[in-house]
Amino acid sequence: MAAECAAAAEGPLFDLALETNAGTSREGNEDCRGSFVENERTALFVVADGVGGYEGGEIASAIAVEATLKSFRESPAAWGSAKRLYRAVQYANIEIHNKALIVPELRRMATTCTAVAVAADEGMLYASHVGDCRLYLIRDRQIEQLSRDHTVIGERVRMGLLSAERARNHPDRSALSRCLGQDLIASIDQITIPLRRDDRIVICSDGLWSVLEEGEIERHSRAADAAEACRRLIAEANGRGTPDNLTVGIFRMHGEGATAAQRRGWRQRLSAMLGLGR
Repeated sequence: MAAECAAAAEGPLFDLALETNAGTSREGNEDCRGSFVENERTALFVVADGVGGYEGGEIASAIAVEATLKSFRESPAAWGSAKRLYRAVQYANIEIHNKALIVPELRRMATTCTAVAVAADEGMLYASHVGDCRLYLIRDRQIEQLSRDHTVIGERVRMGLLSAERARNHPDRSALSRCLGQDLIASIDQITIPLRRDDRIVICSDGLWSVLEEGEIERHSRAADAAEACRRLIAEANGRGTPDNLTVGIFRMHGEGATAAQRRGWRQRLSAMLGLGR
């Protein structure tokens, strides 16, 4: 089962590309990625990393991507991107859960899923996240992880019971505390941030972030366009001998949305009224 996963799309306000690779140690690929460019202002992109054995993991990640794209595409635009996205990922969870109940061989299948919808004309990003794929914001060459790792080890790091350095190579670092498919209603993090011109958004599976430091991800994502940046990151991770499948998606904000421009305009007008910045 294969998801229809767009490799790249471009519009006047943004540049988007996604790439996946089996890595250096796996014959199959349980990762999947996909995108839907609704118009020159709105884009959805998804990365999923399947678990539960090769066949089940491959199917779960493909369902996650296909169902999320389908639900978002068919939902009313009047709902707004955040609501459309959250409902789309919950719909994907139900599809995986039901499939696992019907097919005994797939009863253990599940997947991570990180989905991002960008309303570029508004300058806003909305994300729904479950699992240990990572969502990064790169701004002014500074990289920040926006998502939380839903893993047993990740929880220990947040509680201060384990250092980030020890967690990076811990043998149980991939044990998930949350995923899609195991429960009828998934616990999904929702993330909302305003975007600026020249911001970069990176989604990647653990096959990439487990072997590349954040600074390296930032540096390689500076390539001329999003597609080339994806290729460079995949090649660098494979060059390190990543033991897992790896996937990366990169979104680059070229324009400045109306929301960001309005915020800046109000700040400038307020400063002028108060006599600031003279």
